[in-house]
Amino acid sequence: MWRRVIEAGYDGVQTATTPPKPIPGPLIRRMFMNAPSDPAIARRRFLADFRDGAFIGAALLAASPASSAEPANTGDSHPTICAFTESFQDLPIPEVCRLFREIGLDGLDLTVRPGGHIAPEEAPRRLPEAAQAARDHGVTIPMLTTGITDADAVSERLIAAAAEQDIRRIKLGYYHYGQFGTLRQQLDDVRRRLEVVAAMAKKHGVLSCVHIHSGNTLPSHGTMLYELIRDMSPDEIGAYVDPMHMTIEGGLGGWRQGLDLLAPWIRLVSMKNFQWREVDPDKTGQRRWRPVKVPLAEGMAPLGDFIAALRTLDRGEIYTLHSEYKDGRSFRLLNTEECLEQTKQDLAHLKKLLG
Repeated sequence: MWRRVIEAGYDGVQTATTPPKPIPGPLIRRMFMNAPSDPAIARRRFLADFRDGAFIGAALLAASPASSAEPANTGDSHPTICAFTESFQDLPIPEVCRLFREIGLDGLDLTVRPGGHIAPEEAPRRLPEAAQAARDHGVTIPMLTTGITDADAVSERLIAAAAEQDIRRIKLGYYHYGQFGTLRQQLDDVRRRLEVVAAMAKKHGVLSCVHIHSGNTLPSHGTMLYELIRDMSPDEIGAYVDPMHMTIEGGLGGWRQGLDLLAPWIRLVSMKNFQWREVDPDKTGQRRWRPVKVPLAEGMAPLGDFIAALRTLDRGEIYTLHSEYKDGRSFRLLNTEECLEQTKQDLAHLKKLLG
């Protein structure tokens, strides 16, 4: 239903000073059009349409002010800017908070996943400590990067712990592309899993966000993410867009088309960039290239155009600098101190782009 509402023109963004809109006739008609022939799909969509009063609520949302659960960014406000802590996991969280504050960041995109700053099973105990450290140093933790792909007891305790600290956005883990020739079935499976995870998180007032990651990942591009979440409300699941990965998979115009489709769901924005670097040819002599992560200002992803498109859509509440300069896919292998300095430079460039 949400796809049909969006096609009818609902943008989910109004202010207290916006006059109420009349309920558009096409919106009502579209609720009943294009019913799927597959009974199982029809039943799922029917239940989704009525869940939490969405069938009636969608029309009322289009007609009433202050309709969205949270206000979208406006041209007069600036998004929260944080940094992904993966490259700083050799430092204790309080020290990361202090350093991030010193270079001008608003907060931490904290890793709470296997191998992260906090292990998932330790979240109920350690997230309150992390949140207190952030407060002590004048920063926030607006989002978590998790490895969650399915609903289970450990994942729900992690989400509940996040909610208790007023952390309302989480990045989910990755679903990987399997056997060639079975993509449609794989997408159906991922969609079902996302619905369950999103419902679990929503129960705690937390929004699950799906990151677009190039390569053998589902989703690898914006159109694929749209296909996965098109029948879910933007209050149930969020899109985590990424100019680097979306340019790798759709360099000329695919990234823009992805943003266009995903507009109502976009909440999180990753900031990183890349260059294509030549590697050894294959056994036939065919030349090959691979993407290498580079500083924001030096890459091929059109960050200025990407941000301009987000502003046109009035989307993107949290930007996170990824600073992934400590592995073999980086332009240069940096240590922690060098990575922090590069993050500072990337932050300055991002603020210039944001204006």
